[in-house]
Amino acid sequence: MELRIQHLNKTYDNGVKALNDISLTIPAGMFGLLGPNGAGKSTLMRTLSTLQDADSGSATLDGINISENKDSVRRVLGYLPQDFGLYPKVSAYDLLDHFASLKGISQSKQRKEVVEALLHQTNLYNVKNKHVGGFSGGMRQRFGIAQALIGDPKLIIVDEPTAGLDPEERVRFHNLLSDIGNDKIVILSTHIVEDVADLCNHMAVIRQGQVVLQGQPLPLIEQIADQVWKRFIDKSELALYQQEFRVISSRLISGRTLIHVYAEDQPAEGFTPAHANLEDVYFAAMAGLLGTSAATTTASTANV
Repeated sequence: MELRIQHLNKTYDNGVKALNDISLTIPAGMFGLLGPNGAGKSTLMRTLSTLQDADSGSATLDGINISENKDSVRRVLGYLPQDFGLYPKVSAYDLLDHFASLKGISQSKQRKEVVEALLHQTNLYNVKNKHVGGFSGGMRQRFGIAQALIGDPKLIIVDEPTAGLDPEERVRFHNLLSDIGNDKIVILSTHIVEDVADLCNHMAVIRQGQVVLQGQPLPLIEQIADQVWKRFIDKSELALYQQEFRVISSRLISGRTLIHVYAEDQPAEGFTPAHANLEDVYFAAMAGLLGTSAATTTASTANV
């Protein structure tokens, strides 16, 4: 199972170039597409899910051209968009049964088995008769995954699935995604670094419609392990440090400002080595300090 994306480009009528020569090879398993809002993630997800066409380039799923064989791809596709509408006065069971019917499961007995299994899998069986309009945000997202899993799809795309969830629901949703299985391609599109760190064995960072980094999280972290330094500073000093050093992140901790700086050697007295993590990789890539050329060996090894 493999999804191959080659030189995808998309420019909207307003002149925004949402995809700029995107190329990725995505194997089975969890794949994280990480980037800020407006980076082009949702455009790529809509293109892969057959909802819109790219201007040029191609995407193939196990050799099937997605834009030329949309019906074939939709039969093996599960999609949870960032924003999806539901009929608020319909119960979870009835709505999922309706989606299963639309997906081609025509026999009522088989459909009942599928719907009940999915409600159990997403921990919604006890509220199956509740109107989905009364669901919490986390319950809605779990219902979204349930409808995406109808028909045992080979390709599952989830776009910003944990945005707005409380910590408990986020953990529950992570557990649900991790149980989907390694025999499917699951693309997790998000701006939340922790989602990718917790779930994905392969990843890419996208910025302004371009892939700026790709590889496996752990090797990418190891790549910068001794090049991230930290120091507490006064908030008023931040601009000065940003001018003098390659500051990749700053945050307030107990009222104090902690900065992370990217440097091969200790940048100045007072800096100590930081325990690098995927967030440091992400911020370094977004700052242009890490790129696809630097990760070529890692990405090749990861088959990404």
